[in-house]
Parts: sequence; C-alpha cells; structure tokens
Amino acid sequence: MSPRPRTRIQQKNSEAILDAALDVFSRHGFRGATLDQIATTAGLSKPNLLYYFPSKKAIHVALLSALMDNWLQPLRDLDPEAADPVAELLGYVRRKLEMSRDMPRESRLFANEILQGAPRMGPALESELAGLVADKARVIEGWAAEGRIAPVHPKHLIFSIWALTQHYADFDSQVRAVLGPGEPDPYPEAAVYLDTLFTRLLAR
Repeated sequence: MSPRPRTRIQQKNSEAILDAALDVFSRHGFRGATLDQIATTAGLSKPNLLYYFPSKKAIHVALLSALMDNWLQPLRDLDPEAADPVAELLGYVRRKLEMSRDMPRESRLFANEILQGAPRMGPALESELAGLVADKARVIEGWAAEGRIAPVHPKHLIFSIWALTQHYADFDSQVRAVLGPGEPDPYPEAAVYLDTLFTRLLAR
C-alpha cells in the first residue's frame, strides 16, 4: 500500500524543520546541533518534530541527500560536446561561485560532514561523486589531448575549482574580515579574479 500523501500543513512543517536544521547544522555541525535547537528554530515542539523525523540523524541524512543532488548538478551539466571547453569550464567555476553566494548554509553543512570524515555521506562520495568526477576527468583529458585546453591534471583541476569557490561560503567571516568594511560583497571581484585565473591556466 502506498503511503498517504502529506497534507499541506505536514509538508509545510517538514520544510520548516529541514530549513531550521540546515541553519542549526551549518552553524554547529552535526555533533553540536540538538533536536531542541532545531525544534525551537522551526517554531515547533520537540514531540511535533519527532512526528516528522525520528532522529537528528534522519534529519541530517535528508538534508545531505538533497544537498548532494544539488551540489553535483553543475558538474553533471558540464557538456562533453562544448564548442569551447575553456568557456565551458569557466561556466562551471561561475556556477560553483554562485552556489557559494546563494547557498552558504548548504556549503557549510557539506564541509562539516567532510571534516568529520563523512560518516553519513561516505558511500555516496565513494560511488556517485567519485564516478561522476571520473567521467568528467575523462572529458577534460580528452579536451587536453585534442589541444583545446592546456594540459592539466583533471581531478586536481576540479578540486581547485571546489576549493576556490566554496572558500567564500565556508570561510565567509574570514573573507569579510580580511577584505574590510569597504568591501561588503566579495563575490563580484571574486568572479573576475577566478575567471582570469582559470582562463590563464586553461588557455592554450
């Protein structure tokens, strides 16, 4: 028998819990977060929260599963048939930077999970993520072999893109403190800088 569809109220409460949990987990990590904090942030009682999710781990896994799908989509979208591989890779860099700007809590949630040794995401990293990166690495290797981009280690290129874009979300306080009060939004200049950096790296 199929489960009964959720009512609008149930759907609203479930979304409120996940949004609250994203805020709490991104600030405190999995170990530092509590169900009481999540319930309070969601505006629900703890028993009400437990009606929707049986444990803190269940909430965390639900968030990570959705995040993994969203996080990988720009890499999935990298087009092997692109007319201009450099422009295609620069587009990927820009999309990742935009995700750091628009989804900082998600980025920090992911970073916290990795820093803990990926106890809940390990299997997905070893299968889905590793497989996707291997596929795109072969595409990048092919472009280099054809002389369409400069020779570059494809997986380390992807690591560099992740590091240089997600830094702005994961270390937001540090970035803004170092730039100073006269630079309220680091992203426009970051986009120009990264575009220049990767153009020089990839151009023949």
